[in-house]
Amino acid sequence: MRVGLVSSEGPAGPTRQLARIAAELSARGHDVRVYERRDGTGPPAVANVPAGYRVERLAAAPSARAPAYVPEFSRRLVESWAHGWTPDVVHGHFWIGGLAAASAAGSNGIPVAQTFYSLGAAELRQIGQGADGVGQRIALERALGRAIDLAVAQSEEEVGELTRMGIPRADVAVVPTGVDTERFTPHGESEQREGRRPRILSVGGLAPWHGQDDMIRALRLVGDAELVIVGGPPRAGLAAHAEARRLRDLARRTGVDGQVRMVGAVPNDRMPGWYRSADVVACVPRYSPVGQVPLEAMACGVPVIGYAVGGIADTVVDEVTGRLVPPGDVQGLGTALRRLLRDDTGRFAFRHAAVDRVRCRYTWDRTAAALERLYERLLVRRRRPSPAPASA
Repeated sequence: MRVGLVSSEGPAGPTRQLARIAAELSARGHDVRVYERRDGTGPPAVANVPAGYRVERLAAAPSARAPAYVPEFSRRLVESWAHGWTPDVVHGHFWIGGLAAASAAGSNGIPVAQTFYSLGAAELRQIGQGADGVGQRIALERALGRAIDLAVAQSEEEVGELTRMGIPRADVAVVPTGVDTERFTPHGESEQREGRRPRILSVGGLAPWHGQDDMIRALRLVGDAELVIVGGPPRAGLAAHAEARRLRDLARRTGVDGQVRMVGAVPNDRMPGWYRSADVVACVPRYSPVGQVPLEAMACGVPVIGYAVGGIADTVVDEVTGRLVPPGDVQGLGTALRRLLRDDTGRFAFRHAAVDRVRCRYTWDRTAAALERLYERLLVRRRRPSPAPASA
């Protein structure tokens, strides 16, 4: 099967998730090409990746308004597919990549699947006005939903969001993200810890809706534990970062500033060591459609305490691989953390159950196999003749 994966994200090549999907589909014998936009003009920048797929970065002039370059990006896709290689199925990634993919594929009669990763309407409702630039997305995402053949959701909560957009439930399929279980494993080096204080790890960008402020407030109920926040700008930029300053000020006012440590951005290859260094990983964003962090933590054998939203609610099994807390329940969060940090036997059981769950349900091979079945379903649907009109 010839598969075209289209995304506008990733200024220096495919995102890790998109690259892994392409590699896994290639390993299953499919002819895969990844298409991304690059600024400028001229011919495509083409590279054959050792993992077996091809990357084409198509020129489209930059614009202050992101959707403005979609027509040119789409036209470049059509041009590329007119020269000997046309995909059997196209899979759009992110909303702008999906708009370009649906437009180009529609003119060629190619079936289209779409993964949104996040939705403007959901961000606006769950994050509020802090959700950056979602206003223009909402109408365009609704239009995209009408143009595609199949929406690929990454959590059960996202299924509801997509159907509220008007996509029929029969045209929505859940395919969770995968985890690299060879990299994210309980065995290996871990980041050093000072003293015997238990460690709570929080992973994610520094923004008000990521929940680090709830974690800091919850520390008052936890006792003597260290909260390590990974994410945001590089360490050198933390001093000037507005959200980092707000969190430090909150920690001082809450009386836990000696328990909070921010380390900034961390390279992906060091993340397994950070997970393994923790006694528990806390995932408490207001909006989490994917649930990548809890899966990576669980693959490393670390229990997760998180808010019961989106991908977190799907991946963490309450009282089996960790604990789920109602969103915004800071007191419940602190109580759950305190109890789990004092329960060595419970953490031991959660660790082993977490690793088993990831290896049974969330490997990249399973993700690729599920996508393969969906693509085949689209092809069968397109080949199936339309029913003859009823006779008068």
